[in-house]
This record gives sequence, structure tokens and C-alpha cells, in this order.
Amino acid sequence: MGKGISVKSENELKAMILGGEKLGRVKLALKNKVREGVSAWDLEVLANELIAKEGGEPSFKHVPGYSWATCVNVNEGIVHGIPKKEIIFRKGDLVSVDLGMIFQGFHTDTSFSLGLSVDPETEHFLEVGRHALSQAIKKVKPGNRIYDISEQIEKVIKGAGYTPVTDLVGHGVGKELHEAPQIPCFTKGSREESPEIPEGATLAIEVMYVKGKKDLVIGQDGWTIKTMDDKISALFEETVAALRTGPLILTEGSK
Repeated sequence: MGKGISVKSENELKAMILGGEKLGRVKLALKNKVREGVSAWDLEVLANELIAKEGGEPSFKHVPGYSWATCVNVNEGIVHGIPKKEIIFRKGDLVSVDLGMIFQGFHTDTSFSLGLSVDPETEHFLEVGRHALSQAIKKVKPGNRIYDISEQIEKVIKGAGYTPVTDLVGHGVGKELHEAPQIPCFTKGSREESPEIPEGATLAIEVMYVKGKKDLVIGQDGWTIKTMDDKISALFEETVAALRTGPLILTEGSK
């Protein structure tokens, strides 16, 4: 049961809950900062300031070779985008921001995508991702399986005519930023072969999907991953704890 999935003690969960609340506040501040004329670097500067103010450290700066607190992507970029000064947000852009924080020795991880005066079709594309994440989170319960989470993501994304990414996955999170298990946005194998979710598991549920084909490529900077066909992509992620009472979203932030 829950093979390879770390179970957090009560005190460890308390630390992650507090860390998640802090990261949620940072995320909401970054959301409010995203507008036309702002650069990806502006978000990076703000993220560093706010994470430090919350008493944490940027998780992503602990990833070997990566030197930034955020990953910022626009339109066809889906993950791992370096927050460069020359990336300036414009009307019609779909902006995705990913960030993590270490607090009291534990990581939490979250991301969001939003549109800047986008057309109704793109807004619908984004709404589908939000809905997929909310449905997937409902399956984060002890006794359910990772398959159940993936199934919900796949069902919602494909049902709307879009494509789940297959080269990237969500993951467990805790003392390490990336822990077991892998959490795909699609189903593979049988449900019975999938790991069972134990009480006290903390999972980074990540919805990653594209409007066109699933094929991805790495950009010239060696980090940015984008769609091969240059169609738009998006991601939505929350750190969620599996409790006896049901899923607890740690990184949601106040409304």
C-alpha cells in the first residue's frame, strides 16, 4: 500500500500546512502582478522578496543548474521557463507561473495559468484546466489510487477536446521537491497496479495540457519546454494532503 509514497507525521503536516499557506499568499500576489507591460523578471524579483518575507527559501533554486525562484512561460511554453527580462507580457498572452518554497525543511509546490484579455476560446481552454485540477483533487483520499487522480485529469481534458501532456508528471512532495509517486495527467496500466494513497501523503497534483499535439521540445536556453506545434499550453498545480477527512489543499491561498 502506498509503495514509495512518504507519509508525513502530524508535526510534519503542520509544517507543510503552514508553508503551504505562505506559498499560497505569494502565489496570489504574483497573480495580481501579472498584467500587460510586466516582465517575467518582475515576477521573479517579487517572488524572491515575498518568499524571504514569509521566512522561506525558493525550492527551485535547489534544483541543480537552476538559479531562479520561479518558472515563467508564455503561450506555447508549458514548464521550466527562465524568468527573463525580455519576456514582457502583452495583450492576448497566456501566462503560466510555477513556484515552490521550502519552509521548516519541507517543500510545497504550486502553479497557475491566466490570460491577458484573451479571446473566449482561450478563456475556455483555461477554465477546463482549472476544472480538471478541482476534479483531480477530489480523488486525493486515503485508499484511492494515483490512477484515480490521473483518470480525472484525462477525462476532463480529453472530454473538452484538448490533449494531456505525457512527457511531464505531477509528483509527491515533502522533504524533497520531487518525491514518489509520479502522477501522470493520463492513465496507464491498470488501476490495481497503481500505488494506493496512504493517509498523510502530500502530493503535487499538476494538470499540464495543450491545445494541439502532445509533442514537446526543449528551447535553446536548455530549460524552457514548449509545444512542438507552437499551440498554447497551460498548467495548474496545488500541493494537497490526503487526510482521513478528505483532501486538504495546502497552497490555495485566501480567495
